[in-house]
Amino acid sequence: MKKVNMAAATNAGDISASIARILNEKHRPEHLETLKTFTTALREQEYRDVVDGEAFSTLLKVLSRLSDTLQAASATHQDLKSIALQLQLAGECFRALRNSCVQSARNQSLLRELGLIDVSIQLLKFLHTTLKSGDGVFESLRCGVQFLGNLAVGNQLCKDDIWRLSFPGLLLPLLNIDDEKTVSYASMVLHTCLDEAKVEELAQLQNIQLALRVMELCRTQPELDWTVLIATQHFLKSSALVENMYSAMSPNERLTLLELISAQLSGGESVDSGIPAGVARFLASSFQKGCGAVLSLATGSASNDEVLQEALTVISLLDVLCEMTSHQGQFMFLQDHPDLLVTTIELLKQVHTIGKSSKNIFSSAQNFDALVDEEKDPSSQSPVTSFKAHLIRLIANLCYTHSANQNKVRELEGIPLILDNCRIDSNNPFISQWSILAMRNLFDHNLKNQELLASMERCGDADYSALKDLGFRVEERDGTLLLRPTKKDV
Repeated sequence: MKKVNMAAATNAGDISASIARILNEKHRPEHLETLKTFTTALREQEYRDVVDGEAFSTLLKVLSRLSDTLQAASATHQDLKSIALQLQLAGECFRALRNSCVQSARNQSLLRELGLIDVSIQLLKFLHTTLKSGDGVFESLRCGVQFLGNLAVGNQLCKDDIWRLSFPGLLLPLLNIDDEKTVSYASMVLHTCLDEAKVEELAQLQNIQLALRVMELCRTQPELDWTVLIATQHFLKSSALVENMYSAMSPNERLTLLELISAQLSGGESVDSGIPAGVARFLASSFQKGCGAVLSLATGSASNDEVLQEALTVISLLDVLCEMTSHQGQFMFLQDHPDLLVTTIELLKQVHTIGKSSKNIFSSAQNFDALVDEEKDPSSQSPVTSFKAHLIRLIANLCYTHSANQNKVRELEGIPLILDNCRIDSNNPFISQWSILAMRNLFDHNLKNQELLASMERCGDADYSALKDLGFRVEERDGTLLLRPTKKDV
């Protein structure tokens, strides 16, 4: 092992001397080969462990000289062909620095102390803002951003310095550049640097554009895994950032945010989704504030794309609230969210009345062939498929073991409304099952609700035929009404 290290040390000294010569000579293709040799050597852990600081110090000087040369060429309006070699040399310097940081806290700290973060970021800003796009520029940008990413991994001091020098002046432009690889590498740098304090900095209105750009990339380039990780692992954990992003977004952009929240809620078996209570409260309030937009789908006024997107946002908000209140734990405080239950019942009444008044998008149907077609082609699905069922699902969840909400449903005449939906409806798959769950939750340890159902039966106001068709019966036992499966004939 000692012989290997000695050989590596000797090789390091030879390469350092070769790099030093680049400083005193006119740039030539041979210099590029020298840097490539250094890059290749740094792929080996043994070499990275023994390369001395003098080699990096010399490389810093080479990079600084290249930066001066490129800026001078830009000032005299030289074309890219005339500085192609300098761009290649800069890219290779970044490649060597990138390799030197891999699993090497020693080299990360050394490069930071030498000032390579500052020099590199200044050069990257120049390459992006001054030189026109071209393969040579993109290659240098890619390597430089990769270097920053590797430098930041596992090193808090480097993360903080990179953030201080690149946010938002470099990171935001790099996320907007017309080069997918550069965008991906910049996303990696952002993800690596972020922590709770930096996310709160992003949440400030003057800095919100960077977060909005990340969310736009989640929507337009979902194959960029880094942006999805940024959103789910960092953004969704900040109530302030979610609220400010949502307020600044178009309805179409909000759908992407809600899709990510929904995926976060349904992914994994952990009770804690990582989404804070403040986000849940904000989404509940947003649903209450905008829920009327969905009614435009019945009147045809949603032909305007923005109006349609607002209606789809309401539908997505409802889905998220249903998912949140399906878990008896983290988000059950929503049962006490002011007027959420009232809003949901009133919206169900409106949708149900509209659907019965004429043939429209909210009307019940028995077209089960359409369900098969929608499974084959999801794009053919009506935007309000299952909307009424999910309203009932949310009511059921909000009433689970909650006597005040059980009573509120009765007071708002929600029991006959829900009972009237215990019917199979191809436009609302599983609506009968959600209705039965809601009835169970409404009757659970609530004598007044049970008495109301009994009085409806005596007056002939309650139609249990739908329940019977679904295999359930209402049974009175010791003055209590219970939903029981219908006994099958033997």
